[in-house]
Amino acid sequence: MAATTPPPKVIFEHEGVFIHSSTEELDDQDSLISGFLRIVDKDGDVVVEYKPLEDTVDPSNMLCACKDSSSVVEWTQRPHRSVDQQLSYETEWDMVNAVSFKRKAHTNGEGGSNHLHERNKRSFSFNVADLRSVTVKCEGWSYLIFCLRDDTTLPAIHFHQGGSQAFLDSLRKSVQLSESPDDENLLLVGTYSKAFSQSFENLLDDTNYGLVQKFKKDPYTTTFGGFSKVTNYFFDAFRPSESECQQRPAEEMADILGELIPGLEINQQEEPGFEVITRIDLGTRPEVQRREPVLLENWAKHQDSEGRLSNVPHLKHLIFKGGLCHAVRKEAWKFLLGYYPWDSTHEDRKTLQKRKTDEYFRMKLQWKSVSEEQEKRNSRLRDYKSLIEKDVNRTDRTNKFYEGLDNPGLILLHDILMTYCMYDFDLGYVQGMSDLLSPILYVMENEVDAFWCFVSFMDQMHENFEEQMQGMKTQLIQLSTLLRLLDLAFWNYLEAQDSGYLYFCFRWLLIRFKRELHFQDVLRLWEVMWTGLPCQNFHLLVCCAILDSEKQKIMDRHYGFNEILKHINELSMKLDIEEILIKSEAIYMQIKNCKDLPHSVSEILGLNTVTDSSTLETSEYGVLESPQSSPRPAHRQDQAFSNGHGLLQETSRNRCKVAFIS
Repeated sequence: MAATTPPPKVIFEHEGVFIHSSTEELDDQDSLISGFLRIVDKDGDVVVEYKPLEDTVDPSNMLCACKDSSSVVEWTQRPHRSVDQQLSYETEWDMVNAVSFKRKAHTNGEGGSNHLHERNKRSFSFNVADLRSVTVKCEGWSYLIFCLRDDTTLPAIHFHQGGSQAFLDSLRKSVQLSESPDDENLLLVGTYSKAFSQSFENLLDDTNYGLVQKFKKDPYTTTFGGFSKVTNYFFDAFRPSESECQQRPAEEMADILGELIPGLEINQQEEPGFEVITRIDLGTRPEVQRREPVLLENWAKHQDSEGRLSNVPHLKHLIFKGGLCHAVRKEAWKFLLGYYPWDSTHEDRKTLQKRKTDEYFRMKLQWKSVSEEQEKRNSRLRDYKSLIEKDVNRTDRTNKFYEGLDNPGLILLHDILMTYCMYDFDLGYVQGMSDLLSPILYVMENEVDAFWCFVSFMDQMHENFEEQMQGMKTQLIQLSTLLRLLDLAFWNYLEAQDSGYLYFCFRWLLIRFKRELHFQDVLRLWEVMWTGLPCQNFHLLVCCAILDSEKQKIMDRHYGFNEILKHINELSMKLDIEEILIKSEAIYMQIKNCKDLPHSVSEILGLNTVTDSSTLETSEYGVLESPQSSPRPAHRQDQAFSNGHGLLQETSRNRCKVAFIS
């Protein structure tokens, strides 16, 4: 039975687009040909189509002004409140925040087929890869002229009812449009090469539709965005057939990733030198217990009459051990994320919130007041806006807080992310940020509070989203070091499959397990991590705990490079958060109790510094001092060592940072 071809996916569609068959007779309705313009994804090929309508043109259509959008969301302004209705600092900003929401119907790729006139001479279509330039002109309305790479010039498309900007915004998702230095009306089409901030689409999308095709067309953009969701079929697409040669070795397959993800490639120069130590006996992993979540009455006991939090280290310890009941989260998260100071009073927080509300809406007004003409000359803002609208429409839509057609949660997600672009315009919006904001907005149920808590979270996560990816590189190196310490045999197995740098953990680190856990489990994990206990980089131990649970299966089944990626990806929504937290804490205790801990590991976990945990009543974590009397000397990688008990372990790529000698 032949495989069925997936239906085309409509990216953009707009009716009421005209071709002028005679520019000298614009007043004659017969000189106008009305049709609809679409951008369609056909099995990975992005095609622009224009099809005239079969019915005669109704000139009255041109008088109907409409505001369309390439996004599923259409934003429509409600009437402003009068001055006498502005009673407080909240209502002062209602004029900025007053938006209504409606959802435009999706087409399934076949919608409008009853309007087609297939034999009409004015129909045309082209692959966006064949597009050379777009001329944009205005004479009371906008019209576009497409020029293809074979010098074919297509009929001008006139947007009497608006929609040209929305069309260009949708087109920019597939190609890069840049103004010609010689003609301000001419947009040149180039290879889509937007860097890291544009490259998460496939990583964070819920499907792998068109991934291989996108890779073949534009590996630079696609690989980094999609590799952590890679399945066997993705890598099979790049293997020669068995008749041509044997399967590519794992090392070569890994090189595909490394070479095509230039920002993420980790090389030995980025790692410190070897630390020569003896083989470490970590001892027995202790058993730990979780506790019940902190309840409202327990939280209230830690506040004095003016609202100050007392015995904060103990309170953090309780949150680390059990998390929070949902009724406490709205207030407690503001403290955990640093929006509210722990020693602030009720009055302090009320004053702070008023000031932060004013500050937020001033920034929101900046993008709300940008005119259409200004936006045309601000490509970065257009790009941010386009990405945000796209991501908002697919973020946590199965969650009741965001589901449905007329959902105010979607507006708040959109507005907060747009305002964050004003707060940090250099970083702007990167796909993945909506995943970090969604749980915060869900808990806060307040636009301003959610924004400032999100700002605090982004302060922690900022390096994950920067173009140089230094934060991601560092975390992957640190995670590899910890795994070597915990289970050298497993790490050696991964290294033999060219997986020693744990690239398959990329998505875990990027958005803090947001796509790996059920929504409520994400809330639990994040509030535990925000306590800062029991050590710094506790999220790396969470990674180790998950890998520890999966290592036997990976080795027993002799998984190779491809299978490891696929297996890790398929763990999504199958993980038990309480089991993970128990094992993560047990691993921490096991490492902490080690007497000969490598200095590099102490540095990663911050075991050479005193933390809040040192003041806990139970002294469960104690003063986190390194057991080493002095740091071990570091040596360069081009040196070899032997102490009579064994030789320095070094991989074929010289990638070891900590070598364990038996």
